[in-house]
Amino acid sequence: MIEEILPDTVVAVEAFENAVDPMLFPEEEALIARAVRKRRDEFATVRACARAALAKLGLPAVPILPGERGAPTWPDGVVGSMSHCDGYRVCAVAPSADVMTVGVDAEPNAAVPDGVLGAVSDPAERAWIAELTAARPEVSWDRLLFCAKEAVYKAWFPLTRRWLDFSEATVTVDPRARTFTARLLLEGHTPEGRPITGFEGRWLASRDLLVTAIAVPREGRHQR
Repeated sequence: MIEEILPDTVVAVEAFENAVDPMLFPEEEALIARAVRKRRDEFATVRACARAALAKLGLPAVPILPGERGAPTWPDGVVGSMSHCDGYRVCAVAPSADVMTVGVDAEPNAAVPDGVLGAVSDPAERAWIAELTAARPEVSWDRLLFCAKEAVYKAWFPLTRRWLDFSEATVTVDPRARTFTARLLLEGHTPEGRPITGFEGRWLASRDLLVTAIAVPREGRHQR
C-alpha cells in the first residue's frame, strides 16, 4: 500500500497483522521485557518489517534501537522511518547516498479525540479541514493533518536533531493530487548547512487507514 506514495529509491515493508514469533535481539528484548502484549506485538512486528526492508537493501539483520528522542537508530549509510497503529505496521528505508531523510506515519481514518485538533493546528489549517470535511467526509482530515505533521517531524529530526512542535509547521493538503506541503515556522539546517524551509509529502486513505510519507532526495538525485 505505502509504495503508492514513496519514490522508487525508498524500500518499504508493511504488515496488517502481527508477526508470528518475530526474532528480537537481546538489546531489543530488554526494552520491552515488562511491556504489555499489545506493545510487544507492535514493537516486534515493526522491527520485523524493518529487518525485511534492510534485507532488500542487501543489509544484514541488526537491532533497531531507539536513540535520541526515541528516533530509531539505523545502520551507517541508511535513513529510515517506522510507524504503527492498530492493524498496521510499516518501515521505510533508503540509502543515505540517494535520500537525505524519510518520514512515514500511519493513523486510523477516524477523527482525532476531543481537544486534540486545537492543540495541533492553526486557524488556517482548521479552515481547510472544515471545508474538506464538508466536501469529502470519507476522509478524517483532522487526523490526516496530525498524520502529516508526524511525518514532518520524523523527516525533520534526523536532519537537525531538534524538537519540532506541532505549532512550528503549517500544513496544506491537496485532496486531488494526494499531496501535502509543510511550511516550517522556525529556522533549520541540514548537517551540511543547507536551510530547511519545509517538506513536500504524499498521503493515501485506504483500508480504514491514513498513511503519510516524505522522502527528500539528495541534491542531484532524481526520484520517480
